[in-house]
Amino acid sequence: MTEVVTADPQERFLDFLKSDKYRERISRMVIEGITSLSVDFDDLMTTDSALAESITEAPDEYLEHTNRAALAQLQIEEPEYAEGIETVHIRFKGLPVTTSLRTLGSVHIGKLVMVEGIVVRATPAKPMVTQAAFRCKRCGTVSYVPQTGPFLRAPIECSDPACKRKGPFDFVQEESSFIDSQEIRIQERPENLPPGQLPIWIGVKLFGRELVDAARPGDDVSVVGIVRAVAPTLPKVGKLRMFTLHLDANFVDVVSKEPEKVLISPEEEKEILELAKDPWIHRKVIRSIAPSIYGYEHIKEAIMYLLFGGVAKHLPDITIRGEMNALLIGDPGTAKSQLLQYVAKVAPRGLYTSGRGTTAAGLTAAVLRERRSGGMTLEAGALVLADKGVACIDEIDKMRPEDRVAIHEAMEQHTVSVAKGGIVATLNARTAILAAANPALGRYNPYQTVAENISLPVTILSRFDLIFVLRDVPEKEHDAKMTEHILDLHKTGAVPVEPPIPPELLRKYISYTKNLKPVLTSEALDRLKDFYLAMRSASETEGTPIAITARQLESLVRVAEARARIAYRKEILAEDAEAAIAIMKRSLEEVGIDVSSKKLDIDIIMTGKPKSLRDKLQVVLGTVIEMERETGMVEKSALLEKLETERGVVGPEAERLLGQLLREGTIYSPREGYLKKT
Repeated sequence: MTEVVTADPQERFLDFLKSDKYRERISRMVIEGITSLSVDFDDLMTTDSALAESITEAPDEYLEHTNRAALAQLQIEEPEYAEGIETVHIRFKGLPVTTSLRTLGSVHIGKLVMVEGIVVRATPAKPMVTQAAFRCKRCGTVSYVPQTGPFLRAPIECSDPACKRKGPFDFVQEESSFIDSQEIRIQERPENLPPGQLPIWIGVKLFGRELVDAARPGDDVSVVGIVRAVAPTLPKVGKLRMFTLHLDANFVDVVSKEPEKVLISPEEEKEILELAKDPWIHRKVIRSIAPSIYGYEHIKEAIMYLLFGGVAKHLPDITIRGEMNALLIGDPGTAKSQLLQYVAKVAPRGLYTSGRGTTAAGLTAAVLRERRSGGMTLEAGALVLADKGVACIDEIDKMRPEDRVAIHEAMEQHTVSVAKGGIVATLNARTAILAAANPALGRYNPYQTVAENISLPVTILSRFDLIFVLRDVPEKEHDAKMTEHILDLHKTGAVPVEPPIPPELLRKYISYTKNLKPVLTSEALDRLKDFYLAMRSASETEGTPIAITARQLESLVRVAEARARIAYRKEILAEDAEAAIAIMKRSLEEVGIDVSSKKLDIDIIMTGKPKSLRDKLQVVLGTVIEMERETGMVEKSALLEKLETERGVVGPEAERLLGQLLREGTIYSPREGYLKKT
């Protein structure tokens, strides 16, 4: 036993590589044309734990032994391929212990560690010189200098004994050796961040064709590397005493973003499958969402569908999103922010952000200039980091209009496109968005349309699958129950109603069902079809508004898919279609009703104006154009008189409609008391 431990590390690692598994991997290196060999650290731990420990404690010394052993084994297995290779790099995958970025410190310097996080920034890949060739200008002798550190070092003197001059030298690019290099920055995952703490990040240096561009901003990664400490240098002062840490990567593993990768034990899986069989599972999930918040059954139901999500369809020509978007518009103090923060916690991958402190770059992606090289780097924003998860945006109405535009593309196409500073890139943002907004004048006015109540452009409003209004209306019975609930909560300091499914299990339940892709049955398809066509046919008669569009039909399918997923069913039944229709009707009745005609009108969400208002505006505009042909400029008093006598639009209403046309720039006033079409 002692002999094995004291034997040459290179020989010990060579014995390890002689197993069938690694001989096969070496053969695969030749097929793929690569010069690195990935080794599962667990295999080495079981075969030779002492060697595995030595590698983690003194990686610089032991990695040289392992690389030489790998080259020796390659020369035995594939001598022809090994001829042109100087070194084989061993890439260790999956260390037994993951070091948290928060605990990484001076004790880890020079050790091999594994850290996990999310890539927030990546520089473009650049070649870096490893061995530089210099030609002496006096005698022409070429000297080779191995390069380390950030700067190119020339030889101290000419290598020719007859010359021995100290320069000048010319750098010979053709005879120098280069390696691809890149720097990335990884940050703590949002879900692992302790409350009230700033996320910790670390720079990672990647060298070699296999590691460069292995991860992009927004990717979840596990990095095995050697911890290095470097002292920053200040010009004319020297090196600082405070060092900064970075990692020299040995292996980068892009952890799958699929939410089903959340670790679920066999006992939990059994529990999840038992829950799925429960006929009242939908009620249980609704009661488990923010149990401390009283009421809002329909809103919690919508949140449930948003968390589980529909199925994305990738067709040859288009991609149809599976994730849902929901908007809550509500009076102050209706627990909107609390709901959003709960969802960000319970979603397998959730992010919470508030509109006031959010910029377009912070939401999508930022292009930043590098300090040292002056090049541009790409940094991922909130929607990219929440890819395959839920982004909760509070106070979306408080965002600056120029920043709000950034979420248009992410809401429908589920990508974030950047074209700035020479970087043109498209990043994935397959994110479900749950947003909250306050009415423009403090309280929601039921006598105005949703577009008039909220300072959000219709381009964003129309991209939400479900929109709900949370109104604070005094109601004796409801208020009594709510008072009791809130005071109970303060008295006991605990949740008044224990959730049927604990938050941690609910999180795993959502992850577990995400890999299921339910399919529409003919019964469910007929229900959706009948509802959609009935709503459309009601709009066929001339003069009635359009009640529903194809966008809502897609939303109905997404809701039905989510409902089938919750019950862990592979088929969407008629009951799922009925539930989807019920929640869609509730949403349309809250926000899609024309206040003046009391009819469902989807144009309120799609264009911001109900059909009745558009018809009246058309009448006013038509009259302006008609009078303009006769007189050139239209006198306002004559126009108001004509509208009242001939068109039936009375004074105050005519004034209001003219004011709206003036604000929108459809007509203008060339001089006091006169109007003209733009």
